[in-house]
Amino acid sequence: MDPEKKQARYQRLYEQLEVLMQKTSDPDARMATLTAVLHHKMTDFFWTGFYILKDGNLIVKNYQGPLACQVLQAHTGVCWACIDQQKTIIVPDIHQFPGHIACDSRSRSEIVVPLQNNKDEIIGILDIDSKSLNSFDETDAKFLEKMLKLIF
Repeated sequence: MDPEKKQARYQRLYEQLEVLMQKTSDPDARMATLTAVLHHKMTDFFWTGFYILKDGNLIVKNYQGPLACQVLQAHTGVCWACIDQQKTIIVPDIHQFPGHIACDSRSRSEIVVPLQNNKDEIIGILDIDSKSLNSFDETDAKFLEKMLKLIF
């Protein structure tokens, strides 16, 4: 997507989510809403969802797209790299990422953003896959990080 078009689309979605998030303070409902909006409004998003840390495991939560891995092997793959490094990870080609966990072989690129609660503790991640290489950039990172702040 053209960079200016992408920026404008994210800005519109952020404004839409700000209004939608006022309807409830429940984090699960907010995650479900954010997932649905992103998945259906961003054309390159093939799999869009959350994994939450529970008892030392990353467990799938709200998502849109094909069947997900239910539990991700600890400290392996992009999602755990996000947790371990405590930062957003952009992977232009997932086949070049050491230890990548392939929940669906059609995924080609990925972005993973840490989800923080209102105490700034990382409690999970937002994971987005694309069937195309190089789908994600700093514009995605900036807006997705901003959107996740609407959850708590």
